[in-house]
Amino acid sequence: MAIDWTEICKKYKGLWIGLKSDEKTVVASGKTVKEVIEKAKMKGYKDPILFRVPTKIIPYVGGFSLL
Repeated sequence: MAIDWTEICKKYKGLWIGLKSDEKTVVASGKTVKEVIEKAKMKGYKDPILFRVPTKIIPYVGGFSLL
């Protein structure tokens, strides 16, 4: 099942985030991976899923080149 990250992308635009294993609960955010890991560890999450939220959402449809 697809996970809707629309609100996460709006709130954390351009930042790194650490997610719980459910892949939808943000446990920490920051400008660097190190900052996110440190914040997550302080909250008891030693291995968050790291993701950098893009500043712009650009649609992409997979495909192939005919050349």
